[in-house]
Amino acid sequence: MTGGRIIVVPDLAALVETATKRIAARIEQSEGRITICLTGGSTPKPIYERLAAEPYLSKLPWNRIHWFWGDERFVTLEDSRSNAGMTLRALLSQVPVPFANVHPIPTGAASPDEAAHIYELALKRHYGRESLDPARPLFDLVLFGLGSDGHTASLFPGDPALEEGVKWAVGVQRAGLAPFVPRVTLTFPTLSSTRELLFLVSGEEKREVLARVLAGEQLPASRAHSAGALVWLVDQVAASDGL
Repeated sequence: MTGGRIIVVPDLAALVETATKRIAARIEQSEGRITICLTGGSTPKPIYERLAAEPYLSKLPWNRIHWFWGDERFVTLEDSRSNAGMTLRALLSQVPVPFANVHPIPTGAASPDEAAHIYELALKRHYGRESLDPARPLFDLVLFGLGSDGHTASLFPGDPALEEGVKWAVGVQRAGLAPFVPRVTLTFPTLSSTRELLFLVSGEEKREVLARVLAGEQLPASRAHSAGALVWLVDQVAASDGL
């Protein structure tokens, strides 16, 4: 089985509440600047909406949190397929976050490769170094989803991006699953530079692929690792019988 702690909760509602509390706890225990890497998809949306409501709206230090994304579809923020657009509508437009603390992937660039290069430079400026130090993670928290083909972020099976060990972000010209639009994704070395990596897995359609990943099959999500904690938060219908 792949490494990490597995938490199984009864249903999606419990997953949303557990994830929200865990994200809030990670924020509250962090001193100074806080850096979170977000994911898109249907499962995180109610989590983001919950963070924008009480008691989190009043008690979280929104002015100290910086928000990045692990991947993005190469579409405008207004497009319904945009990960950042969804998060802005569900969370970041609802809370007192300084504009300068929100760092979407620049899909207005000429190409996914150019956007990836621009984003890499932004990450390095934020981090303050040209290379990642294992003792000083880039992120306090990274959120991951799990695709039905075993991909995570926009790191798809068989894609050269899986082997990238130098670049912090890369363009992905062909997505392995719908929506079939070019993407930009952070690479595994960048995504693993975190104090906690939290997988969010919900729904019966994820049951088979989750079992394959946890059994150690060579799928992209099986490669996920973290400088700190690695946690799988799974609802009951996505969990195999052995969990």
